[in-house]
Amino acid sequence: MSKTDLDIVELRAIASSVPVRDGVTLGIGRAVKRDCVIIKIVTRGGLVGWGESHHGRCPGAIAHLVNTTLQQLLLGMPADEVNHIWDKVYVKQMASHGMGTAAALAFSGIDQALWDIRGQAVGWPVYRLLGGSRKPIPAYAGGISLGFQAPDILVNEVHALREQGYRAIKLRLGDTAALDIERLQAVRKAFGDELGIMADANTAYSLADVHNVASALRECKVIWLEEPFSPHDYRSYATAAALLGTTPLAAGENHYTRYEFARLIEDKAVGILQPDASKAGGITELMRIAALGSAWRLPLCPHTCATGLNMASSIHVLASIDNGGYFEADTAKENLFRDRLTRRADSLDENGCVSPSDEPGLGVAVDEEFLRAHPVIEGPAYV
Repeated sequence: MSKTDLDIVELRAIASSVPVRDGVTLGIGRAVKRDCVIIKIVTRGGLVGWGESHHGRCPGAIAHLVNTTLQQLLLGMPADEVNHIWDKVYVKQMASHGMGTAAALAFSGIDQALWDIRGQAVGWPVYRLLGGSRKPIPAYAGGISLGFQAPDILVNEVHALREQGYRAIKLRLGDTAALDIERLQAVRKAFGDELGIMADANTAYSLADVHNVASALRECKVIWLEEPFSPHDYRSYATAAALLGTTPLAAGENHYTRYEFARLIEDKAVGILQPDASKAGGITELMRIAALGSAWRLPLCPHTCATGLNMASSIHVLASIDNGGYFEADTAKENLFRDRLTRRADSLDENGCVSPSDEPGLGVAVDEEFLRAHPVIEGPAYV
């Protein structure tokens, strides 16, 4: 393969949506649809790379940014020069006057697709390119699931997940403190200490809510409290860390690039870093964030999104770093993006762990017919 065979000749984004029939209610509302933005990159030599950009709850807009500004910036560039491409997009689009958050979302899927191409070009899976090994990674049951159900229904749902092999699950908080505690205690009582429990408030808490649930979180041995506040409410995070005592705070799914994570780390309030490979800047930036976290002895437990592309990217990263923690599996009852658009990248082994694919690149194929059959549905994903 010649050097010019890796030049980018096609770059496009496809936005897609599927309605949700029985939406889970979380702290941010009831889910009514799922969205995704898929990135396709083709090289002169015919290699095809795929990636997932987070939809940002405006999938058409994110796809349009890719198909106009970012496409014009990157066509003709060598797909293997990932750092050069990353720096160009940062300088030209993210660093100044550039729709910073939208650009980070849009470019994250491009970066994933570039790594997919690099792996295919040399016949290696991404984790080997990153210096990793095919090691087992503990998974927890997350995604859009385990919402504000009645305690007995919630316990039944957790039981079903346990039967699938999950040894840890994430409960949703952000209803009322009393109801949140009731659900948490019901699950802990039903499964004892053998079940790992995380908790996610989806930015719906106040400091008073944290104060009210803090002792229950400690008593129930919750592994972390995730995103109680808006991501840039740094002062509340600092105050909450003192209230929670031994229960660490987790955050990062709504932070972008290593620069925002540097602030998150330096404030010393958050104990678990959760960058999303479809949001924070792709695989390239997750590796940089992981290195920052490693220097502070902070584990990386990435937030994952809709399709097998982002899930595979997260697993490849976790297999390649020294401070990798849990993988977040999407255990939503309805997710056609996970089950039909791509094949699953998160199959559990007998120990409740996942491992990266050994196929070249990300190891995830995309059904383009599915994308054509499921055009974007404009409007809010949660109501």
